[in-house]
Amino acid sequence: MTVTATPIQPPSGLQDPLVTIETHRPTVDPGKRYNPASGLEHAIQRAATTADYDAWLEHTGSAGGCVRPIQLRGESHIVSTRTGRIISTRHTDDMPDGVIYKACGNRRAAVCPSCAKTYRGDTYQLVLAGLTGGKGIPTTVVQHPSAFVTFTAPTFGPVHGTRTIRTRDGQLRNRPCRPRRNPDHCPHGIDLRCHQTHRDGEKILGTPLCLDCYDHDHQVVWNALSGELWRRTMDRAKDILRAWGRDHGIAVKLSYGKVAEMQARGVAHFHALMRLDGVNPLDPTVLEPPACAATFTMLADAIRRAAAGVRFRSLPHPDNPNGWLIEWGTQLDVRPVRQAVDGAITETAVAGYLAKYATKGAEATGHSSARLTNATVNRYATQHTHAGRLVDACWRLGRPGSDLDQAEAAKNSGRLSYRRLQKWAHMLGFGGHFSTKSRQYSTTLKALREARANWRRDHHRTADHTDDVETTLIVGNFTYANTGWKTIGDALLANTAAAKAREHRRLVKELFAENNNA
Repeated sequence: MTVTATPIQPPSGLQDPLVTIETHRPTVDPGKRYNPASGLEHAIQRAATTADYDAWLEHTGSAGGCVRPIQLRGESHIVSTRTGRIISTRHTDDMPDGVIYKACGNRRAAVCPSCAKTYRGDTYQLVLAGLTGGKGIPTTVVQHPSAFVTFTAPTFGPVHGTRTIRTRDGQLRNRPCRPRRNPDHCPHGIDLRCHQTHRDGEKILGTPLCLDCYDHDHQVVWNALSGELWRRTMDRAKDILRAWGRDHGIAVKLSYGKVAEMQARGVAHFHALMRLDGVNPLDPTVLEPPACAATFTMLADAIRRAAAGVRFRSLPHPDNPNGWLIEWGTQLDVRPVRQAVDGAITETAVAGYLAKYATKGAEATGHSSARLTNATVNRYATQHTHAGRLVDACWRLGRPGSDLDQAEAAKNSGRLSYRRLQKWAHMLGFGGHFSTKSRQYSTTLKALREARANWRRDHHRTADHTDDVETTLIVGNFTYANTGWKTIGDALLANTAAAKAREHRRLVKELFAENNNA
């Protein structure tokens, strides 16, 4: 007997709902208006008068804390893996609210803090496993040369920023943003000097000194093609390492895990952990330490040469027939990961640093929205703000007919197409994945999610579903029903219970750490 599961296909636009998280207001279905007082009354009524409140709370536990969960309707089967026979079936009509709540899974902390925290934790474990082992990765990876690398974008015009200098006693001191002795006027008559000493978090950071001088078009095109630039850079670095290995009679392989960070000026730059692996000629899938000749110095040299030598031009555009030059900026930071000297960074610090930026979007620029449409773009594409001009550039450059060389754009699977600028205008043109890795660097997010789902399934498995004789399989057949909690009261109860559970886990973790240190 063959049993299949129907994949869940939520409607378009579901992954990036337009939600303001800073206020932590529960999201309700579009078109419905609820009085907050009535939502509180509903929460009190459900908690006080509903006989199955505990069952409802346990039922919503997997999505508790999610701002906008997905409601699924259907049935699940307990199937024997030996015979294929359906042992039992349970339909959502027999469950609280008649649906299953599934967390939205959005990685952006500005959209759903709860799901972003889960994504951040998974990214942390993924990055850390590539440095120290675990999760299916051998612990011998601690012997591999590793580098923490930051790739930056080129400049598209002067912006306000924080700058530091190191004093004679080794201390870092903030200095003025853009000091000049004499006036420095741009063609538009604006003085490009700034004698203020900016602090972290100021809204002025990342904004151009002159909006008209800043090349917004070039920046959004760079954002859109930064993934292609990264791919070509990694191919170049691998070629350099391969040639070096042939000259020395050894074989080495480059593995990496990287995240993208959106700077305050609205351009992406990349933080990457790069690791040198050896190659087993009998089994290429085995991770083993490289030869002694493969050192951090050799890895750093290959990265620098690749970053300096890779550049290309975008396809012709009606607004710029020559295209835009796509290359890395001059600032390239390459540091060893494991050193016990001042300024070194540890494995856990690096993993936490990368995981933090994996949940951020374009909020650093002051822009936060869901995917834009013709009906909503005018709300954000303004000319008096830096972020507004970036959104306008995405929409204008990505208009129909922008791809003059359609054959080349199609041949590259759309990687070089300008049409995708409108699709990713809410991300200021950046449409790549914020966290990616090479195949053998570490485990996968899918494996971590499956392990968590299996644990949750085994934890909630009842005695009737436990079979000591044969192994069973749970097969679901669900369809999309709705989005969001049924009422504000339900959202309040579920999110409060989830917050208490997270606080309990935090306290247990701290207590466990104190006992280990004692």
